[in-house]
Amino acid sequence: MSVVPWGQLIADSPPWGRWRVCSAVMLKEGTAPERRRGNVLGAANNFVYVFRSPPRFMIRNISSRPSFVSRRQFVGGLAGTIGASMLGRAAEAGPAPCAPGAWRKQGVVFRHVGEPAGGWVQNFTSSVEPLAGGRWRWWCSVSGKENVPKNIGFAEGVPGEAITPTYAVLSAGEPDAQAPLALGNLPTGWRPTQGVHLRLADGRYRIYFWAHGKGVVRYLAADSVDGRAFRVLDPLRPCIYHPNDRAVDGAAALEAGLTHFAKHQAAPVAGEPLAPAALLSNDATNVYQLPDGSFEMYSVGLMEVGKDDPRYFPHDNIPGLVRVIDRYVSADGLRWEGRRRVLTPDAGDPASSQFYYLSVTHTERGRVGILGHYHLDRQTIDMEWCFSKDGIRWERPVRTPWLPRGDAAQPDSMMVHAPHALIHRDQQWWLFYTGSNFTHNHATANSAEPNCAVMLATCADIWRA
Repeated sequence: MSVVPWGQLIADSPPWGRWRVCSAVMLKEGTAPERRRGNVLGAANNFVYVFRSPPRFMIRNISSRPSFVSRRQFVGGLAGTIGASMLGRAAEAGPAPCAPGAWRKQGVVFRHVGEPAGGWVQNFTSSVEPLAGGRWRWWCSVSGKENVPKNIGFAEGVPGEAITPTYAVLSAGEPDAQAPLALGNLPTGWRPTQGVHLRLADGRYRIYFWAHGKGVVRYLAADSVDGRAFRVLDPLRPCIYHPNDRAVDGAAALEAGLTHFAKHQAAPVAGEPLAPAALLSNDATNVYQLPDGSFEMYSVGLMEVGKDDPRYFPHDNIPGLVRVIDRYVSADGLRWEGRRRVLTPDAGDPASSQFYYLSVTHTERGRVGILGHYHLDRQTIDMEWCFSKDGIRWERPVRTPWLPRGDAAQPDSMMVHAPHALIHRDQQWWLFYTGSNFTHNHATANSAEPNCAVMLATCADIWRA
């Protein structure tokens, strides 16, 4: 079963735009049906159901032409779907999270120091790795306001010690053999950010990251045999692309439903293919290798809404685009396919809600997700618990902040960004996260010096007792 958002349905053009919707039933897989007036239509078993007046119903099979049925036929068929959905929810409901009060905030672990001047450190989407002797390695990246060069790196130590990150030595040729961390075969002027570090099943090391450069916003992979010297595998053939990348043309943007970028003129270099529509994303990406050796990736997709839509907020940096979560799969972690939309704000969310990221922790019970719940009206970001047994069907049983943001005096007063995953160590759960004291659009800060910090919260058990 799938869900077709109202905006997407209207975008399908006639006959949808000529129908007056009186009410609708929205069904989501694994959840009970919700009844509401007007602005969301549901799809169940590949059918979209639309109430209209006079009392006939239009059913659109997603894979065929529209047809008409009577009220009795519609209600009879729908009743079976509703019953199956409710029974399925009762049978398949996942575990519930611990209460927000179970988390114990431990404060700032480290901030950016030294060069580049004016930089902000973040471990957003980045891996955290336990080391011997109670030590940790935190992968991180540095960014900041305009003219602060982005880069990825790591820091090592114990919370409470003085910690200074080490950033990668970047080169267009082979990686620097003497550097503690080097990234080679990266074209000159391209800067990495939001790195995900993995130890692959075959023993190699891999870093995924977003590369930013002139005309370039794309997600690359780099491999290493020693965990220190990484080489970008193919800078011209990334995993996914941002719509602003030079390899994206208007035709691909339109195919992806992004009319905002319909006039985009692709300007690939020699030997560089055009970006396919199925690989257009936003950013905030996490990659995981699964037990069978395959990979899954969660990244932010974009869905358009018009200026008359309540989800349109002109003060956002991408007004008219709603952030949602898509999942991809891959056999080798380089060529991605099977894109599916797995998390979208729905009737239970305010119009100002968008999903900024999804961090996933694989547990024996299933996948625990930390969903970045972005409030466009306030320009703040919270962490919300979600859960899935298969990575495709996600439950959101609480829909409130799982880790509360701090008060106005704290570094995490405005935004909290999750790492790659939670870590279970020494009989407790460790959440190293990025806290920010300014809003997403940088219009407001709770300090004269807007800043980010890598912070820590711990709890004994992430599950409800």
